[in-house]
Amino acid sequence: MADKHALPVKGFEPYRPQEGEEYMNEEQLEHFQQLLLAWKQQLQEEVERTVSHMRDDANNYADPSDRATQEEEFALELRTRDRERKLIRKIDETLERIRKDDYGFCDQCGVEIGLRRLEARPTATLCIDCKTLEEIREKQRVA
Repeated sequence: MADKHALPVKGFEPYRPQEGEEYMNEEQLEHFQQLLLAWKQQLQEEVERTVSHMRDDANNYADPSDRATQEEEFALELRTRDRERKLIRKIDETLERIRKDDYGFCDQCGVEIGLRRLEARPTATLCIDCKTLEEIREKQRVA
C-alpha cells in the first residue's frame, strides 16, 4: 500500500517538524530545496531516457500501421516530456523563491501554505483555500 504522505521523489521522507518549530526555518527550507533538486534530477533523467529510446527505437517500418503505432507512441512520450519540461521550469522558479526567502507562503493571501501541502506539491504557490477558490472560478469560466 502506498504511503498517503508520499513525496514526488522516491526515497525522500516527509519533513517531521519539532513541536514549536518556526515555519520555514533553515531546516525546512533545506529539506524542500533538496527535495526539489532531487525531483528535477529525476525528471531530467526521464527526458534523457526518452531521447535515447526514441533515437534507438526509431525504425522506418514498411507497414503503415506499424509506423503509425510508433509515431503515436513517440507523440505520447513527447507530450509527457513537454509536461515534465514545464514542471522543471516550475521547480527552477520554486528554487529561486527559496533563495529569495519567499517560499511557503500563499501568493494571494500571504498565509502559510503548510508543510503537508508542500510535501504533496512542493511547487505550490497558493494555500488550499485560495487554490480551491481559483479552481471554482476556473470551472465557472468554462461553464
